[in-house]
Amino acid sequence: MAAGLFWLSRRPLCAVRSHGFYRFFAWIGLLALVLVNIDYWFVEPFSSRQVVSWIFLLISLIIVIWGTVSLKKGKAGGQRNDALLIGIEKTTELITAGAYRYIRHPMYSSFLFGAWGICIKHYSWLSLMFTCMTTLFAIVTAKREEIENVRYFGNAYRDYIKQTRMFIPFIF
Repeated sequence: MAAGLFWLSRRPLCAVRSHGFYRFFAWIGLLALVLVNIDYWFVEPFSSRQVVSWIFLLISLIIVIWGTVSLKKGKAGGQRNDALLIGIEKTTELITAGAYRYIRHPMYSSFLFGAWGICIKHYSWLSLMFTCMTTLFAIVTAKREEIENVRYFGNAYRDYIKQTRMFIPFIF
């Protein structure tokens, strides 16, 4: 799995200022978190801790699906010629419908809900460390991506920032 993430991120890993560089470490943090907590995934399945965890993970799944569908529906005709972007990111039109109507970064929002959902499954210092790592890198990734989007979309993206929240509708 890590090898696949590395291959997907091979170009951004050479560009420290690209959002893909930081996204790679958010993915690695999430993967490490899964591995650290894999033995606790189904322990006491109906405990309040597990129920809350599954709610967070369900929210994460819903957000990533809604974000992906919104992005694919809103794609304009062409693709940006940017080797640092992966396929789904190469949109030439600012997407402001679907999930993007409420939050600017549904994919990274999904990282956050997923990481905290996994962390809740079993609290440990290691689990909390990887959760904080994933959270930090997801936030830095989103901030770097916003810089790139302002550069590409200009004032339209600046206006979009004023109208939406980063990760959680109406809150954050």
